[in-house]
Amino acid sequence: MSAAPVSIGERALHEARLWLGTPYQHQASLRGVGCDCLGLVCGVWRALHGAEPETPPPYRPDWAELGGRELLLEALDRALAPLDPASARPGDVLVFRMAPDAPAKHCAILSGPDRMIHAYWGRACVESWLGRWWRARLVAAFRFPESTQLKTPSSPDLFGGPKPSWSLSF
Repeated sequence: MSAAPVSIGERALHEARLWLGTPYQHQASLRGVGCDCLGLVCGVWRALHGAEPETPPPYRPDWAELGGRELLLEALDRALAPLDPASARPGDVLVFRMAPDAPAKHCAILSGPDRMIHAYWGRACVESWLGRWWRARLVAAFRFPESTQLKTPSSPDLFGGPKPSWSLSF
């Protein structure tokens, strides 16, 4: 008798929990050494599927405020399956807009009802309460794919030139 298959969400959540305690480090994505919120999501992707579909270029802490575009949402939409935040399950990626007129710039992994795992600026990767304050800022949710089949044969570089579909631009 074989065990029931483990869902992609269960696998993603298991991996995200392994990142708990990883120190916050802007632009990092190395479990136990350092990560930011995007680095956590990229690290979970690598554990699930191997190489990331896109590699974020260097970015400043205030990258979202500079261009006015939804770069994080655009990049996640290319690699993950978008879903209604109300239907998010543990292991899904949550995306937050920190100010009403600003682009979305923070992401986390849902860990249970009213709980999330995220890289907390200046601290570490932590499991936090997903309370009213965070829910008011929740703008999108995504699910890791079961496979790494790309959605489109190519995607343009957000900075102007053509790039293969596995190339991320932030």
